[in-house]
Amino acid sequence: MAEQETATREGEVDRGDDRVAAVALTRYGLSDQVSCRMINLSENATYLVHDPGTGRSGVLRVHREDYHTRPAIESELDWVTALREEAGVATPVVLPSEDGERVVTAEVDGVERHAVLFEVAPGIEPDELKVPLESFETLGRITARMHQHARSWQRPAGFTRFSWDWSSSLGEDPRWGRWQDGIGVGGEEERILGAAADLVRQRLEAYGQEPDRYGLAHADLRLANLLVHDDQVTVIDFDDCGFTWYLYDFGTAVSFLEDDPRLPQWQDAWLRGYRDIAPVPAEDEDMLATFVMLRRLLLVAWMGSHSHSRECQVKGPSYTAASCELARRYLASGGHSLL
Repeated sequence: MAEQETATREGEVDRGDDRVAAVALTRYGLSDQVSCRMINLSENATYLVHDPGTGRSGVLRVHREDYHTRPAIESELDWVTALREEAGVATPVVLPSEDGERVVTAEVDGVERHAVLFEVAPGIEPDELKVPLESFETLGRITARMHQHARSWQRPAGFTRFSWDWSSSLGEDPRWGRWQDGIGVGGEEERILGAAADLVRQRLEAYGQEPDRYGLAHADLRLANLLVHDDQVTVIDFDDCGFTWYLYDFGTAVSFLEDDPRLPQWQDAWLRGYRDIAPVPAEDEDMLATFVMLRRLLLVAWMGSHSHSRECQVKGPSYTAASCELARRYLASGGHSLL
């Protein structure tokens, strides 16, 4: 490989992502002129690939060890493809390896790691600080189409994805770690956030998991995971897709922005767009504050275990402090509002 740029951030343990990328790319028939540059590091490492020798480009996603099994990744790609072909939702196209595999497995240091190569989708992500309300309307419409498809889709045999239920979010087996271990969480923060978490749990239990409320969802459907090019909006990064409450997708839509004073306007715009496609009963709308609070607590936990992330470096302890104020408002409303 002619060029392999490393972007491991300060304080981040080398996970061997660059070496996995180098091995994985040998499976695609690329030339020795290929370059591979890391452009994002989170659960996975994402690389921009360009090969002047063949004229081919792509985006390589190197999966973190032990986050997803190969069948789970294949299942994600099944839904990504079905959404594009059956629901009219623009999604990334998978580029198979020379032997026709969508998921490439590379062994590095005796450990099997998985990778997927996608076409480069056109567009850029919206600026979350300057985003017009129309963008949230668009996001609401896309989300509704995805939910409609998920409710009616006949999933392939062997389809498997993890869940974002209470246990795997904030309960006994939290996937992103405990919110109590978040940055800047001390005794007072634990008291306030703990009370909010208890109320979230109570409201989710009362709301239930009936099929019209709970099913396959993107689970990270925020503006940063959209690419906008003229009139085309492509939904990317399905890595966290799984089984959860459908309207949790609104909580993810305002990730890291939950305490922004524009939240009510964003919520109204998102609902307008969603209701262009599908109904949102009043009882479901009343749960939106709970899903935003659920997501906020998940992100407190996530930042505690992802100190290398861009979001953690930018926001740091201030995110936990703002989360406590959000929790106070949530508790004062009985779980119905964040205002």
